[in-house]
Amino acid sequence: MLQIQLDANEVATLRKILESYLSDLRVEIGGTESKDFRDALKQEEGFIKKFLRQLESEHATALN
Repeated sequence: MLQIQLDANEVATLRKILESYLSDLRVEIGGTESKDFRDALKQEEGFIKKFLRQLESEHATALN
């Protein structure tokens, strides 16, 4: 398992980057005609959403 140590500012920056990418990804999904490519993008979207939830959870735990 990979572990990365991030301070609060780094976590905030990473979240901002991922949320921006996620927004762009949703536009890409909506404009994609290929079912296979759209499915791959949706998997990527799911991974990013899961990662953001984990990031938030870990960050909240570290603050306590």
